[in-house]
Amino acid sequence: MSKHFRVPGRLSAKLKESGIRVSSVLQHAGLPPGLLDQPRILVTTEELFALWRGIGHASPDPAIGLELGSETKPEHFDPIRLAALSTGSFGEAMRQMACYKQLTCPEEIVLQADDDEWSIQFRWLLANDVEPPLLTDLCFAYVLSIARHGTGTRMSPVRLELVRSRAYAKQLERHFGCPILFGGARNAIIFRTSDAALPFVTGNAELLAMLAPQLDEELKQHKGHETFHERVRATIQRKLTGHRPRMQDIARELHISSRTLQRRLQSAGYSFQQILEEARHQLARHYLTNSRLELNETAYLLGYEDSNSFVRAFRTWEGVPPALWRGAQQAKAAS
Repeated sequence: MSKHFRVPGRLSAKLKESGIRVSSVLQHAGLPPGLLDQPRILVTTEELFALWRGIGHASPDPAIGLELGSETKPEHFDPIRLAALSTGSFGEAMRQMACYKQLTCPEEIVLQADDDEWSIQFRWLLANDVEPPLLTDLCFAYVLSIARHGTGTRMSPVRLELVRSRAYAKQLERHFGCPILFGGARNAIIFRTSDAALPFVTGNAELLAMLAPQLDEELKQHKGHETFHERVRATIQRKLTGHRPRMQDIARELHISSRTLQRRLQSAGYSFQQILEEARHQLARHYLTNSRLELNETAYLLGYEDSNSFVRAFRTWEGVPPALWRGAQQAKAAS
């Protein structure tokens, strides 16, 4: 997993087009004055969140994230968006984006579907602070722009679920064309399950055949730089969805035997249980910071038998109970 986010080089130009002074953004964010002038802009999760809080301070429009997440000119599309639009359907595009997201940042696109609804969430794996609302807006506007551009329609989600309190609701409703649920347990954009099968009029097999090998090669190189225990931890986090994955489950995902998995971890100075706890710790911080899940719901998602077991584990990690830690994070975000 990459520990840095790659900021689009066009962000500075887009800010100026929106009447936002870049110098003001960086000053509010506490970031170096020349950050966005670099040919390759890499930032940590903390710096990314600060950048988007800075944009929020510098912009008079509280919904600026919607504008910045809705690029309409194909010549400005990044390779991952171009590849997504070249696939055959909305579902295929999102699955591909979830795969290639690993190229750019410590973030996951989580896709979950049942018989009726298909939810899309963005999970910030190394976040210590609350996700800035503008960044949430940008991510969901980005998804909607791909859906509408790809299908050639003005399709809308079923609803948006947002953890934040009610704010600029009419602008959000107008942009997404759906109800907005404020004060929810998570940040998620919800479509109909059937929407995943909607064909893309932008599907282009020839372009995809050119882009995919380049992205696959970059992904392969990225995984080559990733340590084995980081791969194991990322795999565990993908499998932590209501039950604790066993060593054999993770070995199967990595296409190796349980014995090989154990031996390679031991040679790097780790145990499977240690990596499991690291994975749980990272996700616990994410859930407590960026959702309103009850402690028993968080415990369930992390594979604990009960909330007491989760509370004990969290106290070991952070030195305080999860409810107290969450309160401190919320107070910090509000200050």
